[in-house]
Amino acid sequence: MFAVGNETKQRSGDTREVQVIFTLSRERVQLHTRPVTYQHRPVRHEQPTNALADWITQQVMAEEKPWALFSEVGEQGYLEEVTDIMKQHFHIVCHRDFSQNPQLYSEKIQAMFVWNAQPAAEPSLLTSLPSLKVVANGGVGIDHLDVPYISGLGVKVTNTPGVVSDATADMAMALLLASARRVVEGHQLAVDPKTTHLPLCLMGFEVTGATLGIIGMGDIGHKIARRSKGFDMKILYHNRNRRSVEEERAVGASYCQNMDDLLKESDFVTLAVNLTPETTGLISHRELSLMKPTATLVNISRGLVVDQDALVKALQCGTIRAAALDVTHPEPLPRDHPLLTLPNVLITPHVGTNTYATTRRMVEKMVESALAAVKGQPVPNEVRPK
Repeated sequence: MFAVGNETKQRSGDTREVQVIFTLSRERVQLHTRPVTYQHRPVRHEQPTNALADWITQQVMAEEKPWALFSEVGEQGYLEEVTDIMKQHFHIVCHRDFSQNPQLYSEKIQAMFVWNAQPAAEPSLLTSLPSLKVVANGGVGIDHLDVPYISGLGVKVTNTPGVVSDATADMAMALLLASARRVVEGHQLAVDPKTTHLPLCLMGFEVTGATLGIIGMGDIGHKIARRSKGFDMKILYHNRNRRSVEEERAVGASYCQNMDDLLKESDFVTLAVNLTPETTGLISHRELSLMKPTATLVNISRGLVVDQDALVKALQCGTIRAAALDVTHPEPLPRDHPLLTLPNVLITPHVGTNTYATTRRMVEKMVESALAAVKGQPVPNEVRPK
């Protein structure tokens, strides 16, 4: 494929016309010139050769963009503001359109972007995509992905660690503070049309100087500890692997080899673990019974880390004072679930990473990893089967 254009140049008072030939290949646009004739005539002001070459290059690149499957744009999917990141590098098709005409897209799709576990990476979908090279997950948790199975198909799996840590740690502190100081109850009283006076008995619990126990001292847990230090909290932590002495000193954290010791001593217990077979049901009747009756459980990890039936009973019986949860199982909870009726429970709808900046960075990481996989390059943030 080639394109021909004319460019007029002036040298020593003469006008020289040069024929410019652009040879297009998959990798680049090559420019070749050959002299035509010298003519005495005014200089023509035409589109510069470089601009034309850039335009042709853009057209070639647009045609060669790989295809990707994603969930949708809107309330149940991606923000409109971040889809431009995917569109810069991929032709994207939403799962709904794919489902209506799979024959049109199945051979083309090389990447799948999973957001809030959608599209569900089920075998029926994965095996219908013979060109698929990567499943790029938004977020750190991959409990909804069967990594060994996907890898067995020759497909890479990636996630987005690091970029979610700050927003999630902020959310943990927001839940802790809101629960301790009864922010939601106070708001409801303040805006209630029936309120004629402000009660003085709406008492909260002190955060400054309290003991915080962090279960799961990865990147998110460590950032929670850093924030807690600003409240002069005593910080305990339990983790599969102990942090270095330098990392402990940086946040003033003390290691508890036995999780039971942490549960007994903490005024607030924050869960920041990945969901694995080992952490499923990590907090149940026995663990809750070890906590102080004035303690609060904060969960920003996964709903299945906590035995919710045991939590309901502990909250109803006063075994612990309160719970603040950004995650439940399922999500959302059935509308008649007892957790939704308890006055000492604060629930948010799994919005720990929901800030504009974090969402954009997550999509950027997903696209970066997917492009590398499609091009056969080393894949950043690849998740390998264990």
